[in-house]
Amino acid sequence: MATAIPQHLLQSRHWRSMIYLFQDHPKLQRYFTTKYFDLNAERIKVQALKKEAKPWSDSERFMLNLALHLFNGSNKVDLSQMDYLDQNNTRMALKAIELRYL
Repeated sequence: MATAIPQHLLQSRHWRSMIYLFQDHPKLQRYFTTKYFDLNAERIKVQALKKEAKPWSDSERFMLNLALHLFNGSNKVDLSQMDYLDQNNTRMALKAIELRYL
């Protein structure tokens, strides 16, 4: 994302875990743009992201859903779908969960 991330968002347990996944996951990085995120207004175009993700693999969709869930609990995620993840993505998912809840 070309826009600098406001420091208060990086300190927010809701935002930091989601930002971590969007910055570090290769697929999500492509969508961490102003087309989907307005960091100044603190808004995410959730439905647009979900629409983009329809053709993605199960593991890529899970990572998006996890990021959105960690940001806002109204975006539900089924943790049993972590079975789709390889070792690297599992590690990333667990770190994101840690950033959110610890």
